[in-house]
Amino acid sequence: MVEKNLAPAAADAAPEITLERVNVAPAQTWNRLRTNDITLTVPARGRAGDVYFSLPRLFEGVECGMGPAVTDWVESQAKDARYVEVPRGTRREEPIVVALGADEVAGTGVLVREGAEVTIVVAAGGEKDGEAGTSASLLRVIAEAGARVHLYEYVGADAGQQHLESVGITCGRDARVDVHQYLLGGGTVALGLACDLAGDRSRVDLGCRYHAGGTEVLDINEVVRQRGRSTRSELAYNGVLEDAAKKSLRTTIDLVHGAKGAQGNEAETVLVLGDDVVNKTLPTILCDEDDVAGNHGATIGSVSPEQLAFLASRGLSRADAEALFARAVYEDALMHAPCDEARATVQRGQALLHGASTLEDLAW
Repeated sequence: MVEKNLAPAAADAAPEITLERVNVAPAQTWNRLRTNDITLTVPARGRAGDVYFSLPRLFEGVECGMGPAVTDWVESQAKDARYVEVPRGTRREEPIVVALGADEVAGTGVLVREGAEVTIVVAAGGEKDGEAGTSASLLRVIAEAGARVHLYEYVGADAGQQHLESVGITCGRDARVDVHQYLLGGGTVALGLACDLAGDRSRVDLGCRYHAGGTEVLDINEVVRQRGRSTRSELAYNGVLEDAAKKSLRTTIDLVHGAKGAQGNEAETVLVLGDDVVNKTLPTILCDEDDVAGNHGATIGSVSPEQLAFLASRGLSRADAEALFARAVYEDALMHAPCDEARATVQRGQALLHGASTLEDLAW
């Protein structure tokens, strides 16, 4: 739902609208804990006179993780839509890169033809000197039979920035998608992914690593609908929360009627390093088929006394020991960065994490 701005904007600022019920989980539970969705305030810049290139209509049927309100808003704000088609049976060596600076909005559609292979990178982390701003990416991917898609998402905005990232993926027969998410900070980071395993034996493997500190807000909603026979989904999350950070994670595996032989697993490990951290984890498995298997679980805790004692014997204070866990998230992100834009996002996140004014000031 999109509502009109409730108050007039400043003369030098764009008017704002409120996006309600964003990142909605398919199954509504825990209403009292306000876990089911998030409300976001975003700019609404006029585009009078612009000529907008829209994606082919087949992308209209792709479900996106953050919901239709965000899809409509991005389409109204993006200067243009980018369409890329990977020809049948080919392997594209150069990654498709969606690089976003502060306040930039991008809409992208990728059609991966039968038997083709491609790497897609979304890198969001533009600098705006601590000012408030909103960036957003809407990515829709159609993977035909036997296609291979490698998706990397890197988000590393500063404490005054807000980033929205909505992804929709449809998989044909024997298609495989692996998703690597690194969420490395931002005042508010809202990410949603929906993957439709429509074809038999299609598969998605998703790994998400995140870090949030200060008063940052991280909101994640990810849905895998397993419609084809013998489909497979593996969802793994690993994160560190510090200070007074707030995080909500909704993961849903939907084993649809007819998806015989389907298997789905989801698991999360959360390390809590602050007394004021708010962590909400809502793993859900929906099932309308007998011959399927689904598992979910979450582990939430802090650094154990035994680990702290071991590290103290090596000369590390408690603060130094806890910092190692956050550092590991960034090092893993940097190690797997597939392009310069992704590496720059991680390095900027490292600098912000340690309060360095420039990357040259950062000594690890």
